Amino acid sequence: MASIDSILWQLESIGVFNYLLPFLLIFALTYGILSVSGIAGKQKGIHAIIAIVIGLMAIRLGFTQDFFSIIFPKLGIGLAVLLTLMILIGMFVSTESQKVWGIILSVVGVVIAIIIITQSFDNLGYLGFGGGWENYVGYIIGAVLLIGVIIAVILGGQSSSSSSGKPGISWVPANWGGGH
Repeated sequence: MASIDSILWQLESIGVFNYLLPFLLIFALTYGILSVSGIAGKQKGIHAIIAIVIGLMAIRLGFTQDFFSIIFPKLGIGLAVLLTLMILIGMFVSTESQKVWGIILSVVGVVIAIIIITQSFDNLGYLGFGGGWENYVGYIIGAVLLIGVIIAVILGGQSSSSSSGKPGISWVPANWGGGH
């Protein structure tokens, strides 16, 4: 009987995680960006060719695979932290104060993203800061939190007429819902 571990090992041994999934991710993102932006016109064939070329060139030398193998596990942890905070806020915070907590969650998300990206680049040796740059992480996080508080104060002073009128989380701009 095959276990999950053996199935994942077989998929890894044939290159699914090192070549197929990174290629598909880069292809899908590139194709989506080209389709939405219209940079290369409206021809889907041209979008597909450009996305295939970029996807194949990205996985050719192995930098992409190394980066993905480091950043995505950290991203999973960061998303788990955000999801946990969202669940706790949803359980214990009143609906009236969710706007403030939404802004706080946004700031926490940005801080988590900065930490994940800098740690991933540092693990790969891409940061040229030299040794000891991690001594400044507290200052960076403090500055980001300060900027977040300033934004929260500015947005908190706006009138309620700018809300979208939609039920649910009110701190998301109205045009993020797809424009419908």
